[in-house]
Amino acid sequence: MKRGTAVVWCMAAVGLMGACGGSPEQAPANGDTVAVAAQPLVSPPASLSGGFMNYLGTLTVGGAVSSNTGSTAAYEGFKLTVAAHTQVALEVTHLGTGMGVDTGLFVYGPKDANGSYGTRILFQDDDSGYGELSKIPLATLDKAGEYLVVVGWSNGLGKNYRLQASCVGGACVANPSPAPASAPVTLAAFPLEPNLQALLNGGNAYREDMFSFLDRYDFAWPYSTPATLDAAAAAVLARSEYSGYRNDPSPDTYTYAAFQSAMYLQFQGLHPAIPDTYGEDAANAQVKSYFREFSTGPNGDNWRTLNIILLPVSRHVLVYEQTAHEI
Repeated sequence: MKRGTAVVWCMAAVGLMGACGGSPEQAPANGDTVAVAAQPLVSPPASLSGGFMNYLGTLTVGGAVSSNTGSTAAYEGFKLTVAAHTQVALEVTHLGTGMGVDTGLFVYGPKDANGSYGTRILFQDDDSGYGELSKIPLATLDKAGEYLVVVGWSNGLGKNYRLQASCVGGACVANPSPAPASAPVTLAAFPLEPNLQALLNGGNAYREDMFSFLDRYDFAWPYSTPATLDAAAAAVLARSEYSGYRNDPSPDTYTYAAFQSAMYLQFQGLHPAIPDTYGEDAANAQVKSYFREFSTGPNGDNWRTLNIILLPVSRHVLVYEQTAHEI
């Protein structure tokens, strides 16, 4: 399985400027393709203090802001204030951004009582948008508060760029409708939070014949009624890394409280930490478990359980796989 890791950088504050709007540059004549020169990866800022970055005011969900890259590589930041469990898409758009601009996009927060946005990058992207522009299709912001959205660029071409924030699910949806029958869950993988990773690592150091994995997935959900556990399980089992569990004819379903006793003792610290980390009431969480057993030869029996944990309010699916083997 692919296991994500988080990149950590230092942060602080500086300056204030602002702008809105923006119009696209003329497209090439005759439908020609825009040729974009290869640019280096736009890395996160090593520091946001000492004039290294400008704060440019406020970005709102459903709105956009514009600025200019100037003549050198730099970073600019915008504050985004949201309710708990808001899901947004962030994009440096082709509309309103000059040709040849190469951007990176980073999200930090929420802002704490000391005025810090923290050191952990919650979401980031380099070139997923148009050309070498940046796009984060899904950012699930679990806690209410003020977040910092940073745009960086490697080539100061003196051209405009436009940053847009769109609501895709959760608390920002006005007058949401009920979910259609059998509405599917579409999963996007994200790095595990450091506190959960530390608990997982501690459990994995306990004994050599028991090992567990924990992966985080988010799903955009703009409806008033929650996603179903069956839909979440179907989305997990559709992924190739979990295909070995598809043949379990009778998976178990648990309330979250009952699930704790099914966890190996050394990993049970994860049980309260998972809903707490995502601001979810544990009473809302549900678990579906799949089992497989196989042998790799004499004294080589393996037992594995795939536990799919649905957090319906915070729009997360945590996949906790615990394994044991004969020694």
